This record gives sequence, structure tokens and C-alpha cells, in this order.
Amino acid sequence: MKITFYGHACLGIEVNDVAILVDPFITGNPKAAHIDIHTIKADFILLTHAHQDHTLDVEAIAKRTDAVIVSNYEIASYYGNRGFSFHPMNHGGSWDFEFGTVKYVNAIHTSSFPDGTYGGQPGGFVIEGERKNIYIAGDTALTMDMKLIPMRTKLDLAILPIGNNFTMDVEDAIIASDFVQCDKILGYHFDTFGYIEINHDEAKRKFFDKNKDLMLLEIGQSIEL
Repeated sequence: MKITFYGHACLGIEVNDVAILVDPFITGNPKAAHIDIHTIKADFILLTHAHQDHTLDVEAIAKRTDAVIVSNYEIASYYGNRGFSFHPMNHGGSWDFEFGTVKYVNAIHTSSFPDGTYGGQPGGFVIEGERKNIYIAGDTALTMDMKLIPMRTKLDLAILPIGNNFTMDVEDAIIASDFVQCDKILGYHFDTFGYIEINHDEAKRKFFDKNKDLMLLEIGQSIEL
């Protein structure tokens, strides 16, 4: 499993020959100006919620790739009504896709499209694929529901927002990593704009002091599990 960070909360995940794109917000992010969305592969596009900083490039990429858009019922239907391929889910439900099993789990946030359309309730994803399991929290506060995840799935990586103001901060993300019982963390949803700028060294040190590994990737950088 290869994971590429495209900035903000956008991730590319490769499982065998299947390309999954999560929350594509690239063209609106000046820090990701060197990323060409026309070269990004996507067989599936997973969306945690409907905010513009998670959905801006969905249609451009889906038109080119014919990717299946996977999200809650309201978001998936929104794109389905526009002629895109889609797979609707809801909280607590899971589905076996060709790349592995996806479960849509709880998140505490808000969710609406830029045009004001209701985007259903936000969520995160637990993906079990290629003998590696990851949790993508989406935009969320710290929530006790995270404790449910390790009851079903042993995680190899937890991807957590750490930028504060709109989501958890670093301290809450450390607690979240305890809740999901995973000490290998990929931080995201930070530095894109002023409200969520963080001190990288301080964030890494705080995780290190708790015997945890926080990875902060450069935009375009990849890791392999």
C-alpha cells in the first residue's frame, strides 16, 4: 500500500493496481501548485464530507477518470445526480471493494457543499486492504467513538487532522492515537491557511514524547506500508 500526500487532506492510495483518491483539494491550494491534477490516477474517490476544501477537484478528476465516488448517501447522490459513478454509504456500514473493505465511521464536524446543499453527516474511513489497515479520520474533533475502531480492526496507520481551529489539535490527536491503538500517525489538515498553521518540530516532539511516530509529509511525498 502506497500513500501519497497531495496537500491539506488530499491523499492518493495505491493498493496493487487500484488508485484511490481521498478528498481532492489541490487546485485551490497554493502550496500544491506543483501538483498536476490531470496526471493523478483515480479509480475511486473517497469523500469524508462536502466542504470545498475536500471536494473542489472531484468533478474535474472524476470526468477524466470515471472514478466511482464513495461517500455518505447525500454526497454520493449529489454527484450521482450529476451523472457520475457513485457508491453511497452511511455510518457503521462497510463494503468490499476490489481493493479491500471500506467502513464509513463517525466524525464530529459539519458538512455542506459550497452552493449550500446539505452534505449529510461527516465521516471517516477505515480501509482494510493488502494486509494493511488504515484509518482516515477526516475533519473531526476528538471523539470517544474512535475507541470502537480497534475493537474490529488492528491499524497499521492512523491519518489524523492536527491543525486545530476546525479540527483536533496535536494534543487531541495524541489522545486519538491512544483511542485507536495506533502509534504510527500521518498528520494532515495543517498549514494550508493561517487558521491551521502548526509548529512541525513541536508537533513531532509531542508525539515522540509519548513514544509515537508522527509523520508530516511534503506535498507530493509518499510512504509505503
